[in-house]
Amino acid sequence: MKNLSTGPLRGPLFLLLTFLCVVIVSGCASLPNVQEMMAHVLSSSDQPTKVMGPKGELSSKTSKAMIKRLEGQVDATKLLEQQVQLMQSVSGSLLVAGNKVTLLIDGEATYAAMFEAIKNAKDNINLETFTFEDDEAGKRFSDLLIRKSAEGVQVNLIYDSYGSMNTPVSFFQRLRDGGVRVLEFNPVNPWKVLKGKVWALRHRDHRKILVVDGAIAFTGGVNISGVYSGSSPKWPRRGKKEKPWRDTDVRIEGPAALRLQWLFMKTWERQKGPALPGRDYFPYVEQAGNTLVRVVGSLTGERNRIIFMMYISAITHAENSIYLTTPYFVPDEQMLKALTDATARGVDVKILLPGFSDSALVFYASRHYYARLLKAGAQLFERRGGMLHAKTAVIDDVWSTIGSSNLDNESFITNDEANAVVLGRDFADSMQTMFEKDLEKSDQITLDEWKKRPFNNRLKEWPAHLLKHLL
Repeated sequence: MKNLSTGPLRGPLFLLLTFLCVVIVSGCASLPNVQEMMAHVLSSSDQPTKVMGPKGELSSKTSKAMIKRLEGQVDATKLLEQQVQLMQSVSGSLLVAGNKVTLLIDGEATYAAMFEAIKNAKDNINLETFTFEDDEAGKRFSDLLIRKSAEGVQVNLIYDSYGSMNTPVSFFQRLRDGGVRVLEFNPVNPWKVLKGKVWALRHRDHRKILVVDGAIAFTGGVNISGVYSGSSPKWPRRGKKEKPWRDTDVRIEGPAALRLQWLFMKTWERQKGPALPGRDYFPYVEQAGNTLVRVVGSLTGERNRIIFMMYISAITHAENSIYLTTPYFVPDEQMLKALTDATARGVDVKILLPGFSDSALVFYASRHYYARLLKAGAQLFERRGGMLHAKTAVIDDVWSTIGSSNLDNESFITNDEANAVVLGRDFADSMQTMFEKDLEKSDQITLDEWKKRPFNNRLKEWPAHLLKHLL
């Protein structure tokens, strides 16, 4: 769900205030030159590849052997070598071995897996979400969380004030009354900001994280909302019932879940949340599978642009294929160049985008870039049916990411985001199969057809893209 929306629920006054705040601070935020950073890191770093296991850091020999085995599965040596080295140097997050990773397609499958994990929780549940709505989905989650709290499980919740601004205060008060520790991230109302904190309207918590007992974690694009069943359209289109939104999450069982737990606890600390009861938040987690995972989390300020670097590096080093899915696509010049350079060296570049959006402004800003990408040889597709909200990528049949980050400035600069990077042929095959099934429900945009689009659409695209730094 997009932050800066043109939907009727946001209102013109609020958008005006948001715009003025952005104008004031936009000059302070920029994206790094990733090519220069990659050149510096890769030329100066002599650190060996590091991989964490359940019992700590693995030997250099074992870590290197793991990467070599992956390279033997596909022809993607450059991607793995360069990406692993760069992200190790700039993210502070190591690859973690010993995980079982399950792809979850759409809200129904995601919710079912989440409910199962929550029901089996023994010690603690940490939930962090951008949107938590007071609808059928929200009530199911809140009822279950209150029930687990009554059973003695420590339940902690972080929700974003802006993303959940239409949810009544009474909804969260019921959770508090039921024993759940609830923290509102960066309140929209400046009078609710704690002493010593700065009112940060543009800084949003866009993550979707659930961690159960430190051993099972979920992340991706799925919020807690009835839009995933089609029962609670976020922006009703003239009273017409919407189809369920199309989204993707991932379930991680194993040591990598602890990294998502760390991100949650770090956010609670930075937001000055109330002291949490002592629980076993960071237990010893046994090996659950054989998949390598790196959790990449961005925080506004220090290390905020890590996910942007991750994407640029992966695209730059791709040798065979790049398949991107994103609901909000407002690329900067570096990303556009990385994508067009990839097509020039023969990489198969396919980008899946929504056929309609909950944000008309972002929708038309995205379309401004179609002509350049199509002329360069990229293939663009717009999905039919429910709103496309998934944020995923699969590159060279071995590198995959699923997370909350959109391909725009809000995600790369101002938001707190979280992505899971999964290395391995088997998982990448599942991602590619999902992508191909989405393409079957999509319309390909050809350059000839694009040149014939209605003139009034062109008039919307140009002014929309001028606001790209706000989107």
